[in-house]
Amino acid sequence: MKTTHRIALIPGDGIGAEVLPAARQVLDSVGARHGIGLEYEEFDWSCERYLREGAMMPPDGLERLRTHDAVLLGAVGYPGVPDHVSLWGLLIPIRRTFRQYVNLRPIRVFEGVPSPLRAALPGDVDFVVVRENVEGEYSEVGGRANRGFADELAVQESLFTRAGVTRVVDYAFDLAERRSGRLTSATKSNGIVHTMPFWDEIVAERAARHPGVVWDQEHIDALAAKFVLDPGRFDVVVASNLFGDILSDLAAAVAGSIGIAPSANLNPKRDYPSMFEPVHGSAPDIAGRGIANPIGAIWSAALMLDHLGHPEASADITRALTDALATGKALTPDLGGTASTGVFTEHLLSLI
Repeated sequence: MKTTHRIALIPGDGIGAEVLPAARQVLDSVGARHGIGLEYEEFDWSCERYLREGAMMPPDGLERLRTHDAVLLGAVGYPGVPDHVSLWGLLIPIRRTFRQYVNLRPIRVFEGVPSPLRAALPGDVDFVVVRENVEGEYSEVGGRANRGFADELAVQESLFTRAGVTRVVDYAFDLAERRSGRLTSATKSNGIVHTMPFWDEIVAERAARHPGVVWDQEHIDALAAKFVLDPGRFDVVVASNLFGDILSDLAAAVAGSIGIAPSANLNPKRDYPSMFEPVHGSAPDIAGRGIANPIGAIWSAALMLDHLGHPEASADITRALTDALATGKALTPDLGGTASTGVFTEHLLSLI
């Protein structure tokens, strides 16, 4: 029996409008092979919409997304629109309204994509950063006072709840059990005196429920250094919102290109749709030239299929990506090739 999913497409800005069609082509090809029906609805929500209409999305935008099974997003960001406007006008409301409390970012060094680190070899570096995605350091609590005066100030409060930390830590331990049974928790309890000891206590409490997982904790500064010095030692890394954000971008650079990195904003309970997006930004400097690397968007689409219950179809995509990178054929300029977005996509489809 054919399964059909409703997918909301938000191309966004810049190269988002170029990489999302590539991901859709791959989804349609794999879906046809595996009997997966995909119905799309596209939304023009973007910074350009903000400049035209004063809002990233319409007032009923979240309600319109709610009826979909998943959201696939291209990229957001545009010259002249501050990043905090685009982020808080689109991505963060989606993440928080739909309780997408896990941000999942897999990191791999692929054959054919040299890491800037000599010791980071294909097959040796393959781990996942599990980032808390809806609270922590990115809270809305705070404000500014005395604007325009010499004593102007800004206050930003971190917000860590027992429920919020517990659920993301549980997800990370469960994931570690399904992988190689190793977990590292990012902390900074030697300098951040309230929230990080609270985080550490909950990690230790939940670890007791997972005796099969070997775990440790690392201060964020030392952990960032070890990502560079010994990235192969990691399997699952769980971190707060800010720490996870920084670590996952660093890890993508270690893997050789942020252009290939995917991410998933997950509601593990499936009460609401989850959202999938490449880590790269809108890259306005190359937008419209047809040379954008679509791998981040395509790999994100593979994560979406896995979340929707189609691991075999997801694996077809990741195998094809692995083969395409290893052969070195039809690579985009950021990976040292000369292929256009379309040429790479066609090559990938032939492998699928």
